Amino acid sequence: MRVSGQHRSRKKNPGVLFLLPELAGVLIFGLIPFADVVRRSFFQTANKSFAGFSNYREVVSNQAFRLATGNTVRFVGICIPGLLILSLVLALFLQQGMLFAEKMKKQRNVSMEHFYRNGVVWLKSLYLLPMAIPAAGIVVLWKLLFDSYGLVNGVLNHGILAGWIGARDWMNTDAAFGVLVGSYIWKYLGYDSVLWMAGIAAIPQDIYEAAKVDGAGKWKSFLYITLPNLGPVAFTVVVLSVLNSFKAFREVYMVAGSYPQENIYLLQHVFNNWFQTLSVDKMSAASVLLAFAIAVFVWLLERSWERDSE
Repeated sequence: MRVSGQHRSRKKNPGVLFLLPELAGVLIFGLIPFADVVRRSFFQTANKSFAGFSNYREVVSNQAFRLATGNTVRFVGICIPGLLILSLVLALFLQQGMLFAEKMKKQRNVSMEHFYRNGVVWLKSLYLLPMAIPAAGIVVLWKLLFDSYGLVNGVLNHGILAGWIGARDWMNTDAAFGVLVGSYIWKYLGYDSVLWMAGIAAIPQDIYEAAKVDGAGKWKSFLYITLPNLGPVAFTVVVLSVLNSFKAFREVYMVAGSYPQENIYLLQHVFNNWFQTLSVDKMSAASVLLAFAIAVFVWLLERSWERDSE
């Protein structure tokens, strides 16, 4: 029985058919709209005339854009390392609990096995809970804590500090940036920990046992086994964390509107204000610059990971 070439091709690559709807969605809702954004960045919004790179020069020289860029870079530069370290520590702690559970299982200690296993499950759920809280809920929490008559002022204005601080709106002070950083890490700590745990669980335990036989302690096993094998997961965690950092705008906007305290004035505020004034040319040019910066960052990160894995 003869099989046609077309039939053999379909049999060899059946997954391509399943990818076509996804590729069509990316093309229609991603690449084509972005190509239009690139086109608009070279034209004036008012008269549709060709502007060359004048829109880019105007965006780069804009004081609001510079302030927002600096704040966003500072926010990402502080949040991402802090989140990566804390989430990795939490993942190692939870993974240790799972190892204790397996150890109790081998010793047929059912009660302790259930204790460790259920404890890890409950802790994972607890740390993932902030992701289920909507932005409006976080805003209410900020108001309860950091408003002029919030809980923080109520605590600080008692005892020896009474009358020294007064009714201070913390979201309108320099401390607002610290509140934003803390909220971001609190919200995504559990999410990143789950990603780290998936990478740690994929490392074969035989490697650790062989290293233990050779005299390697826990610290050396972590440095020379755990960290090198977490490279692919680290790349994913960093990229997702950077992308998630842009979502911090929602809470800031709901608390302080279009013009918050200058330390938490982010790039999304600039885009939102330009959208309200229909400055499509500036928005398009800034979007292209932002996309280029993110693409370069991801490319450098990938190159660094490939170089370390060789």
